[in-house]
Amino acid sequence: MTVRVQRTFEFDAPGERVWEFISDPGKRAEAISVVERFDVHDDGKRATWHISLPIPVINQTAEVETRDVVVEPPRYVKFVGKSSVMRVTGEHTIENVGDDQCRLRNEFVVDGRLPGVERFFKKNLDRELRNLEQALRRDLELTA
Repeated sequence: MTVRVQRTFEFDAPGERVWEFISDPGKRAEAISVVERFDVHDDGKRATWHISLPIPVINQTAEVETRDVVVEPPRYVKFVGKSSVMRVTGEHTIENVGDDQCRLRNEFVVDGRLPGVERFFKKNLDRELRNLEQALRRDLELTA
C-alpha cells in the first residue's frame, strides 16, 4: 500500500524566503519528528536520515538515503529517499500569489517495505506536514 498526502500552505513572505528553507535538505530533515539525526553530504543535494519508527518489526534506527532529483530554483524541488524499510518522495512547489505572499504545495508519497510502515505514515503523515509548516513559519519568524 502507498500513502500519499498533499497539503498547501500560504505564507506572508516572498517565495524566495520559502525557497531558502524548502530547498535545504537539512532544514527539511529537522522538521520530521521520526528523524533522530541526519547528515547532509558535501554536495548539498544528498542527506542521510537516521529514522526511528515506533513499529515492532523495526527495533533499530533505519538509514534513509535521500537526494534531490529535480531542483528548479526558486520554485520547485523534488527529493527521493530510499531505505530497507521504505521509499519516500517529496515534492515542494512555490507559487507567488501577491506582493510578499506565496503558496507552498507539498506532496509526499511513502511506500513501506516492512509491515506497519504504511500504517504508521497513514496515521502520522498529516502531523509531519504540520511539523514542516511550523518549522518553516519559525524560520520565517511568522506565527503558526
